[in-house]
This record gives sequence, C-alpha cells and structure tokens, in this order.
Amino acid sequence: MSDESVLRDVLDGWKSAVDAHDPDRVATLFTDDAIFQGVHPYGVGPAAVVAYYAPQPIGLTAAYDLRETRHLSDDLILGYAAVEFTFTERPPVRGFLGVLVRRSGDTWRIAHYQFSRPA
Repeated sequence: MSDESVLRDVLDGWKSAVDAHDPDRVATLFTDDAIFQGVHPYGVGPAAVVAYYAPQPIGLTAAYDLRETRHLSDDLILGYAAVEFTFTERPPVRGFLGVLVRRSGDTWRIAHYQFSRPA
C-alpha cells in the first residue's frame, strides 16, 4: 500500500468519525501516546482526543485535501493536509493539519496530530 493510501485510509476514518460526532471512534484512530493539538491546548492519548471532540457541535464536518506525504521509515509516515471544518450555525474553520501515522502490526494510527490556522 502506498504512503498516500495509508494516510487517506487513516484520514478517511478520522473524517467519518468526526462527521458522525463519534469522539470515541475518533480516539480509536490514535496511539496510546499520541500528541494531539487541535485549536485548544494540546493533550496526550485517546482520552485527550475524546475530551476535544465530545463538546464539538452536532453537524460539524471535516474535509481534507492531502497535500504532501513523506515516508520516514517502514512504520512512520508524515502527512500534511489542508482542512476545512464546517458547522451548521457559524462560518467554517480552515487550516492545515500535520499528522504522523505509526504502524503497529497491520494497523496504522495517528501518533501526532497538529492543526494550525493560517496567519
């Protein structure tokens, strides 16, 4: 499987879980020691991911455009994407997402997630 395919599989799962407002499912896509940085202060691990996504409004959806991939090792892939979060009752939030996905066995999970807004 290509690096781009791996990243798309992981990010498609993330998008699907975000769109479904299922923070527990989002968290299953992260490693136990994942560093997670959304718009709010960072957290570590799946519990931080659940805490971040649980209060998000119903109707929040995510879209991404994968821009770059880098093969760092057999078990690490870096991805960079443009992201747009849309809401039902407020303007969208656009930014950029850097993810590091790590393989454990046959499963790829997010080990580092960094969202940033344009300056």
